[in-house]
This record gives sequence, structure tokens and C-alpha cells, in this order.
Amino acid sequence: MSTKTTPRDPGPEADAGSDLGTAGSQLSTAPTEDVSFPSLGPLGWARWFWRQLTSMRVALLLLFLLSIGAIPGSLIPQTSVDPTKVDQFKAEHSTLAGIYDKLGMFHVYSSVWFSAIYLLLFISLIGCIVPRSWQFVGQLRRRPPAAPRRLTRLPAYTTWRTDAAPDEVLGAARRLLKKRRFRAHRSGSAIAAEKGYLREVGNLVFHVALIVMLVAFAVGGLWKSEGNKLVTEGDGFSNSLTQYDEFKSGPFYDTDDMEPFGFKLHRFDATYERTGPQRGTPRTYRAQISYFLGADGKQHRSAIEVNTPLDIAGNKVFLLSHGYSPVVTVKDGRGKTVFHGATAFLPADPKNLTSTGVVKVPGAQTKDGKRNQLGFQAMFVPTFGGRGTGSMFSQFPALDFPVLSVNAYHGDLGLDSGLPQSVYKLDTKRLKKYQDGKGGILKKMLLPKDRVERHAGSKNKAAVRAAEEQTTMKLPNGEGSITFEGVKSWASFKVSHQPGNGLALTGAVAALLGLAGSLFIQRRRVWVRAERVEENGVGVTVVEMAGLGRSESARLPEELAGLAGALFLDAPPAPDAEPGTESGTEPGTEPGTETDTETGARPEPAADPDPAPDTEAPAEPTDSDGPADPSEGARA
Repeated sequence: MSTKTTPRDPGPEADAGSDLGTAGSQLSTAPTEDVSFPSLGPLGWARWFWRQLTSMRVALLLLFLLSIGAIPGSLIPQTSVDPTKVDQFKAEHSTLAGIYDKLGMFHVYSSVWFSAIYLLLFISLIGCIVPRSWQFVGQLRRRPPAAPRRLTRLPAYTTWRTDAAPDEVLGAARRLLKKRRFRAHRSGSAIAAEKGYLREVGNLVFHVALIVMLVAFAVGGLWKSEGNKLVTEGDGFSNSLTQYDEFKSGPFYDTDDMEPFGFKLHRFDATYERTGPQRGTPRTYRAQISYFLGADGKQHRSAIEVNTPLDIAGNKVFLLSHGYSPVVTVKDGRGKTVFHGATAFLPADPKNLTSTGVVKVPGAQTKDGKRNQLGFQAMFVPTFGGRGTGSMFSQFPALDFPVLSVNAYHGDLGLDSGLPQSVYKLDTKRLKKYQDGKGGILKKMLLPKDRVERHAGSKNKAAVRAAEEQTTMKLPNGEGSITFEGVKSWASFKVSHQPGNGLALTGAVAALLGLAGSLFIQRRRVWVRAERVEENGVGVTVVEMAGLGRSESARLPEELAGLAGALFLDAPPAPDAEPGTESGTEPGTEPGTETDTETGARPEPAADPDPAPDTEAPAEPTDSDGPADPSEGARA
């Protein structure tokens, strides 16, 4: 006799008033949502508001609103990220900028409305998880509910006759179910078993992980710090507030607690594709540094690449960009060197690194000792196309043919006004142009001295004098000169301190694991009943097996079939009985009953009373929440 099990149609009998009792109850810890309108009064409104806030649909709505609210933060310039772009946007869109300003679109993540959504979602998740967790703990402490009186009404069902005694069948069933990791116990003439508790654990882990991620984002926003620093080859950086070119932090970040570390840029390695459609694309982009931790820390050599930051004491050092710093020497009218060093130029052409910059010399004097502040505007090209090309822009990002074009000014640089100035711009309002012999502004294209001297050779005096003419621009009236000595590379770094990153990663991984558990693990219950009956004067044991899942699944009938097949070893089907064969009925069945030809399983006779009115032991703990819909879906 086959024991293949298939889902059975519960039929109209399995309605809310059926006698499944507590068998289908509490397969989920999802709180019951009361959608009835609350009674008037402050307490009623407060209770109604709390139930709505902690419901699944409101939590999903808040999560959706949070994701929608983050979109403007990605599309609209943010004050905390780039104030310059915010000012530029306001200048270009005056009307729209006023609306955005009132709505807090320029500081989305710290706005009132975004914070309100964030906090409401936080409260909603906590209000849902806490009672649900206690309810789940209570379910773990209770035994699976006793078997319903009519197992035929459950979605998956099978039955057969055996000569084994009921106690033997139930003992074997209990051992089998425990071996399959079911929680099983005997209740009267049946074994009640349950499995799949990890589904609810997955649900709870998922929701707790969401709270962990929200906390991590809050910690990261309140205690974060981020600063940028441009470092030229040979220079260094120490982690102090005055060392940063730009610095911003969260409201709770204490600058007195900054970790004592630093690094020095020894060399920047950059190579570029020279042919094909990707000509000029970086192939090597690496900063060779040495770093230390602590005031007397040991030096360590390392390299920083674009996707390989350096981790120092919980701070990550990222490589952002690269450029060039021309090295110049400025002499005043007395022939005294008043400036010597590398000055970082910012790229105006990110692809080929055509760069612009200024040199400010406040301490210069004329040859008769008068104060004479000097200012130079310059453009640097790492690969000059040559005279006659009609363009001063670089043709390639590498230092193939470096040229520095310089314009000269003198007068008042405005450094004594007390107003902050950019080191990359020259304020020419109080400056005068140096003029050439034709009345135009004095300008000249200079070559790097170190390369020209190597090419000319130190023994050829004429070549050396010619090299000096190519590398130096002399100012009128003997007021000084500027010499292009050579070129160094610079690299821009971002030092980021995000204390919530590890916590956010842990929450994200836990959320994925919890979601996988809640989706792929099924909560189900199985009952095995064995009772002795008389059929045509012969005593046999009727074995019934039935299963009930939290949701409809094809795996439940398959699992029940596997359990029934395993139980056959201890409770084999009884031999066919002789009586009843002449009447056209299947051996072992009573007249008036039909066998399921697909499954080989036979339901209980409709006219027969239950073998026992209710064999559930009154002392056995059962769920007391009343009948529930067996196909109830998962709710948060």
C-alpha cells in the first residue's frame, strides 16, 4: 500500500470554527494587528497610535520613506560635503535654492524631517521586537500542541494499518522525529512534534540587525571625522587639526582625542597608457610613504593606492588625486633669495594635468631697500606641445616636456588685511603688472633648470648661460627674478575616522543571514496517532500522520511522506484481510469507504465516531491563543 502524501483540500470544514484548536495557533510571533478604530479619549488614541507605529505596514512605510529621503542627499549638493558646490548651485538657481533651503535639502541627513523618519523607524522596530521576542521565548518553553481530533482536515495527511502495537508505533515515531530534529512529546494516543523555530529566530535577527545598522549610522554620523591633506614629495603630515587643508567632524567628535600618527610622502609612482583609445589612462597610481603611530613610534614603509587605503589606529588614509608642484626660486632686487620651494598647482585639465597656481612672496625688497611684495601667476604643463601648436594645454599627463608659463605682479598682496586668502589664487586688486618692452604684461615660458643643465653639460659655459635664459625670468629695473628649478609630484589624501563602520557591517551580514533564515526555513508541526481498532473481527492498529505548516509549501507533503516511509520499518502495513474482497472493496477496508488512488492513503470513515473523544492529556501545556489561520503569512 503506497504512502505517498499530497496536499489535501481542507474543504469547507476547515474554517475558523473547525476543531483544529490550538494545533494551528502560534506558528508565528507576529503581533496581531488591531485595525478597529480606537475609542475616543487620550488613552485610546495613545494605544491606537502605538499599535500603528509598531505594525509591519508602518515599519515598511518608514523604511521606504527613509530610502526616498536619501535620494536628495545624493542628487543635491550638500553643505557638509562640498560648500563650494552649494554656493554655486544657489547662484545658478536662486528661486529653486530658496525652496531647497527651507526644506533642508542642502543638509538632508541632519534635517528635521529626515531625523524624524529615522527616529520613528527606530522606535517602531524596538516596539515590534521586544514583545515579539518575549512571545517567542514563551513558545520555546511550551510543548507543541496536542493533535486535533480529526487529522484528515490538515493539509498533508496519510494513514495505514499495521499489526504493531500502538505503544511500539508511538515510541518509534517519537525516536524518528527526534532524530529528524523535531521537538516531540507524547500526548495520549498521539505524538506531537514541531520544527522550524529558526524561522522566527531569523525574523528576529533580521529586525535586530536593522536596529544595529541604524545605531551604527547614528554613531558614525555623531562621532565621525574627515579631513583632506595635500602632500608634496618629501613633505609629511601629522594628525592634528592645524595640519588639515579641510576638516569636518560630527557634533560629538572631540579633537583633543585625535590619534597621534603621521606619514611622509617619499615618492609618487604614476604611469599612463601611451597608445590606443585609453591613451593617458593611469596604469600605476601609487604613493610610497612611511608612517608612524605615537609620538615616538617606529617608522613603517607602506604604499597607498586608490582602492587600497592605509589603516592607522582606526583611521583610514585614502589616496584621492595626484598633481605636480613646480619648484621655483625667487630673488629680490638685492639678489637675496626670498623664496625657494615647491608650490602645489591644481589641475585645470584632469586628464592631461594642465595645472594652475600662484607664488606669493611677501618679504621681497627693491635694490634700494624698499618693500616690494611679489606675486606670480603661472600655468604648468607636464607635456608641452611645442611652439606653433596654438595651445598651451598639456598633451599627456606624464613629465615628457614640462613647461612653466609665468606672469609677474608687484605691490600689495593683501596678506596684512586679516582676511583669509586661498593659497591657489592671487588677488590682483592692489597689485600692478610688470610690463615688458612692448607695454604688455611681463610673461615668459620657463623650462626646468635641472633638465636643461643635464642636457647642456656643466663644462659648456655658453650652453649654461643659454640654459639660464631658458629657466629664469628677470624682473624689470633689477627688482628680482624667478627661476624654474624642477618638478615634484604631490598626492591628495583623505583621512577618515568612521567608528560605526564595523558595527554597520556586522548588522548588514546579520540582516542577510536572518532574512535567508526567515525565507528558506519553514515552521511546521507533525502529529502521529496510533490506535487499536477491530475490523471484521481482527485487531489492527490504525496509524495516522498529518502535517501543518505556517504557509503553503510543497515541501511539507514531501517531508511527511519521508517520515511515513521511515516509520514503515517499525510499523509495516498489515497484510490484506480476506473479508470484504467479494464486495469489491480493497482488502483491509470497510464497506462504504474509498481509498485515495493517488496517495494510497485512506481518510477516516465519515460515519464512524472518533476512536477517542479527545485523548489529549489535560495536564499537557498547549497554546492558549485560540485557533489561527494555518496559512498565516510572516509579519514583522
